[in-house]
Amino acid sequence: MRDSALSWALIPVYVVQGLSVRRRTERMPPPAGPARGRVGPADEAGGHTSLAAIRLLVLGDSSAAGVGVDDVSECLAPRLAERLFALTGKTVSWRMAGSNSAISAEVRDHVVPNIEREPFTHIVLMVGTNDAKNFHRAGRFKRGFGTLLYALRARWPEARIVWSPPVDFLRVPALPRGLAKVLELRAAMVRRVGTRLCVERGVVPATTIPRVEPAGFSRDGFHASAAGYTYVAGHLAAYVLGDRAAEA
Repeated sequence: MRDSALSWALIPVYVVQGLSVRRRTERMPPPAGPARGRVGPADEAGGHTSLAAIRLLVLGDSSAAGVGVDDVSECLAPRLAERLFALTGKTVSWRMAGSNSAISAEVRDHVVPNIEREPFTHIVLMVGTNDAKNFHRAGRFKRGFGTLLYALRARWPEARIVWSPPVDFLRVPALPRGLAKVLELRAAMVRRVGTRLCVERGVVPATTIPRVEPAGFSRDGFHASAAGYTYVAGHLAAYVLGDRAAEA
């Protein structure tokens, strides 16, 4: 609560530096290409007609949509599918569904209902960054994120669901120090509330990405680069498989 109060006291920094960053930061679209694919050997007939052993859905905000890279093959979903295949030897199908600037409630209302009813076995949820960036209070985030978890669990009751919380804003190159500090205070609240809700509602909360280097960011200094998505995929694989040894 102390962090939250401090962030509200720093609202002038948020407004002034935030407007400056918005004016000078490039607005990047998601990469063109298919929103689904498959990693692993083809069926004996030469096609992919059977269900994959691991059926992965990555959904959420711009990180799920792959904003920051130019080719869909560099996005998180295919990179994570490749990592899972390398670790397990099992065929992995992947589907990504993300929306630029989406908050938790928007993913719940506009993304989840429009995803086809496929029997996904694993779901990775990339959301919370925009809730923090938009200065949502804890109660608003709790309602939006909590009901999003309910929606996912109701639609895919057998799936293993993993939440990837916001990155450390102090490591984001596009942000001046003051703005980064304010946003990190808001992100700390999102991580705290989000982790508690995940534990309560049968979702696995991942830890924040432990190492964030400038090379991991795209040219806008905010979204991940191809190297960044590869690193995130390696970090999340252990949580998706439920085996910490998978990080090795």
